[in-house]
Amino acid sequence: MTTLRELATHLGLSPATVSRALNGFPEVGEKTRIRVVEAAKALNYRPNTSARRLATGKSGMVGIIFRAARNLLVDPHFVEYLAGLSMGLAERELDLILRHAPPGAQLASYQRLIASGAVDGLVVSAPEVDDRRIAMLTERDFPFVVHGQVGENVTYGFYDIDNHGAFSRATELLIALGHRRIALLNGSAGLAFAVQREAAFRTTLAARGIHVPARFVSHSDMSEDAGYNQAAKWLSGLHGLAPTAFLCSSTLMAIGVMRAAGEAGLEIGKDISIIAHDDVLPHLRSEHFSTPLTVTRVPIREAGLALAEMIHKRIGGAAPKSLQKTANVDLIVRNSTGAAPQDGGRSW
Repeated sequence: MTTLRELATHLGLSPATVSRALNGFPEVGEKTRIRVVEAAKALNYRPNTSARRLATGKSGMVGIIFRAARNLLVDPHFVEYLAGLSMGLAERELDLILRHAPPGAQLASYQRLIASGAVDGLVVSAPEVDDRRIAMLTERDFPFVVHGQVGENVTYGFYDIDNHGAFSRATELLIALGHRRIALLNGSAGLAFAVQREAAFRTTLAARGIHVPARFVSHSDMSEDAGYNQAAKWLSGLHGLAPTAFLCSSTLMAIGVMRAAGEAGLEIGKDISIIAHDDVLPHLRSEHFSTPLTVTRVPIREAGLALAEMIHKRIGGAAPKSLQKTANVDLIVRNSTGAAPQDGGRSW
């Protein structure tokens, strides 16, 4: 690899001028900066991390803190999101620091990481409705972006998907198929995306005069076991009339519902219908399920890639409100949804 001095000699410039050009100092002219950057690429020059930190005052690191109460490193949703985030950061020559925090210690962990000077910015995941992390980071004016959005007209950068639109359309599809007993298997209570999805579900049903008992809306981790246990309970009939349709916040939950339905002797797409949100997880393709699954669909890896670009720009001084994106969600209809069974139009 070429050294800074060798690159400077090649260009006929001083090492100080080359360093300033590579680090974006304003006193270096644009033509010189472009010439230096192009030569650095051609000669495979990579700046020494310690030297770059001394020159710019930046660490070249971005942090993410996850909850230690759950082993997210075996959660396929988180791993796929992390893959996109780390790839996007690497393309911008930024490294990722992963930290975990025990329950109740999230805020303190963020404060310690900021105080250490180890990171130039933070990516906040799984925002809650009343998220103290976001409030603290905003107050400190520390560079951060959020995977999700809490409320309307927010002042921070974020990448989100149209949760409300996605679950409204999914609910409308089930209603159009004649279903009146629709159950929701949602993510953990209090998380912003789960609140948005439940609001869309309830609002869409209410607009059609359809009531859903509170016991047929569940909140849990988005796992196969959670989907199975909840669906098995509902299908047992112990809680009254069973649902004829299930709306799930993940394909993992839907797999559990399918297993419970099979044990109950029910045919997917005929006796019951299932729709799930599909984050497009590798090795878990909803179109290849034994009964291809109807889904609302957007790849979660795109969230990681988008947030990497956003935090890079935010660290560079971009205004937070210029770093806001809500992605559209596709509705893909497959064989797991069908007309309600004979008594499916009967409400609870």
